[in-house]
Amino acid sequence: MNTLNNFFKDTLIYGMATVLPRLMNFLLVPLLTVTLENEDYSDNTVFYVYAAFFNVLLTYGMETAFFRFFSKHQEKEKVFSTAFISLTFTTLAFIGCVYLNSAFLAQWVNLKQDYFNLLIAVIGLDTLVVIPFAYLRATGKPIKFSVIKILNIALYVGLNYFFLWFIPKTTWSLGFLDYSHDLVTYVFIANLVASLFTLLLLSPYFFKTKWQFDTRIFKQLIQYGWPIMVAGLAYVINENFDKWLIPQLLNKDINGAYAACYKIAVFMTIFIQGFRLGAEPFFFNHAAQKNAKHTYAVIMKYFVILGSLMLVFVCVYLHLFKRLIVRDDSYWIAINIVPVVLLANLFLGIYFNLAYWYKLTDKTRFGMYFSVLGAGITILLNYSLIPIIGFMGGAYATLAAYVIMVVISYLYGRKYYHIPYDLTNILIYLGLGIGFSFASFYIFNSDLYIGSLLLFLFLGIIYIKERKFIAQFL
Repeated sequence: MNTLNNFFKDTLIYGMATVLPRLMNFLLVPLLTVTLENEDYSDNTVFYVYAAFFNVLLTYGMETAFFRFFSKHQEKEKVFSTAFISLTFTTLAFIGCVYLNSAFLAQWVNLKQDYFNLLIAVIGLDTLVVIPFAYLRATGKPIKFSVIKILNIALYVGLNYFFLWFIPKTTWSLGFLDYSHDLVTYVFIANLVASLFTLLLLSPYFFKTKWQFDTRIFKQLIQYGWPIMVAGLAYVINENFDKWLIPQLLNKDINGAYAACYKIAVFMTIFIQGFRLGAEPFFFNHAAQKNAKHTYAVIMKYFVILGSLMLVFVCVYLHLFKRLIVRDDSYWIAINIVPVVLLANLFLGIYFNLAYWYKLTDKTRFGMYFSVLGAGITILLNYSLIPIIGFMGGAYATLAAYVIMVVISYLYGRKYYHIPYDLTNILIYLGLGIGFSFASFYIFNSDLYIGSLLLFLFLGIIYIKERKFIAQFL
């Protein structure tokens, strides 16, 4: 029980580091959907699709590899230094090569030259702080980690409001700001400044240890990390391929609406990300304990309970959330994707829980196989469904990919690292969550009274079945 208490404590702190920034980002969605046209919001979305892709490519699994070897290696300083030097060198080399060919590459990825230059600068700065951030997590400093993350997003959001709301509302403006066109550029400039600020805050960790590069450790890190990189690239495809394809198969206006409504599903993303930040160091550090598998099984069960509860809650009050977050009703044409995307993200969270079996057994290649399979399904279904049923095809493709990945990972996990999951109750809670949420939104059209009744009924079922466990924390 003490182990679980420590896990929930760390997860809560790391969760706050995710929840607060994501909540701050909620302040951005109303701003951007009011100040940007649907087409411009689509450009903003595509920019961050490429940012996600390049971030995974430039870190090449080094963050997770660092956790794995830092937790069990005796020469921890060498692990930190080797990982940091590796990422620093490859990042600077990448930036140099790209800027020499920026005109050609910007045209190739279909981005404006200014957008492309800002993109490379942002991802370069973000990559340089990956290992210092990982070091904070691995050494048990969640508060410092959280404070820096929150300051980063606070500056980013604040600058967006400064550029897009404060200055246009005043009678004066700064001479170097041109508001006659292309407001999206200022969103990217805000990101660049926030990333640079974060780099400065973490710069002391660049000199935390002696700069020493250990070839043997580097080979171990690369061998462990490259399948995770491939899996990460596949994950980016699963999460973002629809937002990249819809402008080509449909148009930018629809993609802007799709991307804005997709943001409402960030509630589930917050929950999953907060869980992952706390879980990753915990799972590695407690792998050698006698009751580790039982602990992992308990964590999975309550992850599904909380995730299912989140699914029902958001679907019940979705029409309230859309007015709060996406205030321009021209974006609401895509609101029907939200329950499907929420459920897809819940399955993604379940997959992340299952994924630790191949990380703990150093069989990371399986994560690569599963993710590549999911990416293949995503690409195939997006190309097949979007021309037939429109943007809903993108949401269904994402859900199908994650469901298949969960099933396959579970089956292989039973063979290589069997964890005694309470499968019966997990399926009961998952089924009830799906049934109540989809009934509330699609059948009863988000009727607040009926939806609230379903939500409290679900809470009652959870309390009755889990009251003994809940009483241990009260």
